[in-house]
Amino acid sequence: MNVGFERRLIVVWLVLTAMTISQLGVSSIHGRGVLTPNAVVTSSAIVIALVKVRIVFREFMDVRHAPALLCRLTDAWVVVTGVVLLGAYFVGNALARG
Repeated sequence: MNVGFERRLIVVWLVLTAMTISQLGVSSIHGRGVLTPNAVVTSSAIVIALVKVRIVFREFMDVRHAPALLCRLTDAWVVVTGVVLLGAYFVGNALARG
């Protein structure tokens, strides 16, 4: 492995770690130890998780150097998964209240 590649992976790992810590911070600021459902916390957790998945796809699964079709397919998977998760949450939330 060359030094530039290792340095990039360390930076990516630090970004992923910072995102995880920020995700924990968002949930702990709002919840204060009490498990209460909140649309902002849930949405931010899903979005942060999906961004982390895309970073892992690109950097650790070598999709970054893959053909363009595979790059687009993995991006489409992230978008579709996000739409399904957020849609299921908001529809379920609306049905529970309604």
